[in-house]
Amino acid sequence: MAGTIPLSLTQQFDEFGKPLSGALLYIIQAGTVSTPQQPYQDASLTILQPNPIQLDAAGRVPQFFLADGYIKVRLDDKFGVTQLARDGVLVIGPSAGGGGGGGVDPTTLIQTGAIQPFYGTGVLAGFVRMNGRTIGSATSGASERANSDCQALFNFLWNVDSTLAVAPSRGASSAADWAANKTIATPDARGRTLAGLGDMGSIDAGRLTLTWFGSNPTQLGAVGGAETKALALANVPPITPTGVITNGAISISHNAQFLGGGALISNSSPGGSFQNTGATITASQGTSTFTGLTGGGSSTPFAITQPTLLVTLYIKL
Repeated sequence: MAGTIPLSLTQQFDEFGKPLSGALLYIIQAGTVSTPQQPYQDASLTILQPNPIQLDAAGRVPQFFLADGYIKVRLDDKFGVTQLARDGVLVIGPSAGGGGGGGVDPTTLIQTGAIQPFYGTGVLAGFVRMNGRTIGSATSGASERANSDCQALFNFLWNVDSTLAVAPSRGASSAADWAANKTIATPDARGRTLAGLGDMGSIDAGRLTLTWFGSNPTQLGAVGGAETKALALANVPPITPTGVITNGAISISHNAQFLGGGALISNSSPGGSFQNTGATITASQGTSTFTGLTGGGSSTPFAITQPTLLVTLYIKL
């Protein structure tokens, strides 16, 4: 999806009312100082427009188009003096409905990088899936989306998360890597829920820690947690049983085993006799005391997954 901003096809003047002949309009990625964002001459975003865009002798801005999202603009006169600078300018596109009317494209109502859950599995206009595959230019060979409309998200991801893989390698800047037709991986949200960073501009709340979460909880894009957990001996409270065995008849109605004093005593069948592998009990032995120690063993993993509804997570181009 593509659109433009109100500066397109307007005439610009200086403070004295004189046309800004030969002025330069810079189209910049929102939230950056000077990272360029590519303008185009056509709504299909195939014919490049120079950046900066030069105004004609009467100070008129030529028509130009941009990928959906937010941008930053700066207008300098021909001497380099800034006349206008604005960040967070919304690109306004055609209506998504029928009838050919104008309006705001619904996909521009959220910024590049915003996450959108959607009850579907396929392609969603204005977004790409957060599946760990790559995006890039039309000639990049990216696996999730290779198109000029990926430029804003490419620049955004490149600058906000240095851990995302850039192929074949990360260069000096996002603009240089985009121009070189490199690809960048999208965040991989497959089978994962979303949670807030540990700090989010404040101090770390400590609700997630490296010990249990498994990753740095204040790092954007960090992943952690698991679907199941198996108990280890360290997870079980220590138990030291004590007691007395007295001489006499012993009957058992089910299989059992007992670990005590290093001796394993078990019966092989219901109502059967005990097999004592570490001690002897005789009729002449009136009383036998014992003290048990903790033993080893393993457990079957059990589920720790919260009740979950699965959808597709998309990120805004």
